[in-house]
Amino acid sequence: MISKLAKSLAPYVPGEQLNDRRYIKLNTNESPYPPSPAVKAALDAFDYRQLRLYSDPEAAELRAAIAEANGVTPDMVMAGGGSDEILTCAFMAFFDAGDNIFYPDITYGFYPVLSRLFRLNPQTPPLDGALRADIDDYMRADGHIVTANPNAPTGIALAPSEIERVLAADGRRLFIADEAYIDFTEDKSCAPLLKKYDNLLIIRTYSKSHNLAGMRLGYALGAPALIDALRRVKNSFNPYNLDRVSIAAGAAAILDAPYLRETAAKIIKTREDTRLGLEKLGFEVLPSEANFLFARREGISGGQLYRTLRENGVLVRYFDKPRVSDFIRISIGTPADMSRVLEILKECEEYQ
Repeated sequence: MISKLAKSLAPYVPGEQLNDRRYIKLNTNESPYPPSPAVKAALDAFDYRQLRLYSDPEAAELRAAIAEANGVTPDMVMAGGGSDEILTCAFMAFFDAGDNIFYPDITYGFYPVLSRLFRLNPQTPPLDGALRADIDDYMRADGHIVTANPNAPTGIALAPSEIERVLAADGRRLFIADEAYIDFTEDKSCAPLLKKYDNLLIIRTYSKSHNLAGMRLGYALGAPALIDALRRVKNSFNPYNLDRVSIAAGAAAILDAPYLRETAAKIIKTREDTRLGLEKLGFEVLPSEANFLFARREGISGGQLYRTLRENGVLVRYFDKPRVSDFIRISIGTPADMSRVLEILKECEEYQ
C-alpha cells in the first residue's frame, strides 16, 4: 500500500524535543525570550467563539500587517504555516520533476528532503575551506537557486550585492533567499532588491526573531506573479492553512518592530559574548550572523562535545556529516544559559 516514493524518502530529522526541564535546550535555534506583549494582548482579546468558523483562506489581516512591516503591497505577500510550508509550496510552484536545483553542499537539511520528495536534480556547489559560499558558483546555474542567508548551520551570510549579481545575470532564473535568521545580521536582507527584480523570492519565519516557534508562522515576499503561483499551490492542497489565532497573533507580532529589535539585539550581544568565551577556550568559531554559533575545538570531536554537553544538561546540535563532523551548533539562549555552556566546556577542556 506504500508508494515507492514514500519508501525512498529520508525525512528531515529535527533536533531533539525533550520535554524535560533538566535540559537547557540550545539545539533548535528557538528564542530564549517570550513573544511580544502585543501577541499576548491579541490572544487575550481573541473571541474563542470564532473558532467554530473557518479562518480566512487569504489571511488578509496577516498579509496586510506583513506588507506594512516590510514596505510592500499585500499582493507581494503569502503567509503560511512556518517557512517550511512556504518552501514546500515554492518547490511545487517553480520546479518540475527532473529540474536542476542549486544549493550549497552544506546547508539547511530540508532542501535535500524536498528535492527528493519532488524528484529534482540537486546541484550542490561546495562551500570553500572557510565554509563560505562562492557566488561565482551560481552565476551560470541552469536552474533555480535556494539558499539560506545566513546559511545554516554555519551562520555565514552573503552580502545582498553578491546575490544581486546572480539576479541580474539571468532574469529567468529564480533566486529563493531563505532569510530565517536575517534579523540577527547587519543589513544583509535582500528585501530592497524586490523593487528591482521579479526573479527574487524571500522566505522568512516567525520562529526565530519573532519568538513564535510554537505557533508555526512564516511568509514569502516576492513579485505578485510569484506570490500568485505560491497561492495556487497552497489553495490546491491546504486552502485554510492558517488558523484564526495564528492570524491574529502573527499580525500583532510583526507590527511590534521595537520589540523585535530589542530581543534581537539581546541575542546578538549574547552571541558575541559567547563567541569570545569560546575563543578563549581555544575554539574555532565561524563568523555567525544568526542566532547560533558553529564551533569546534581541536583535539575534541564534535560527537564528544555534543555528548559531554548533553550529559551535563545542555542540548546542542551535532551533524555527523563530512566536513562538519567536528563542529557543534549552539543556539543562543539567555546569558545564564551560555555561561553554563562555557563552564561545561572549560571542564571538558581541562580533562583533555
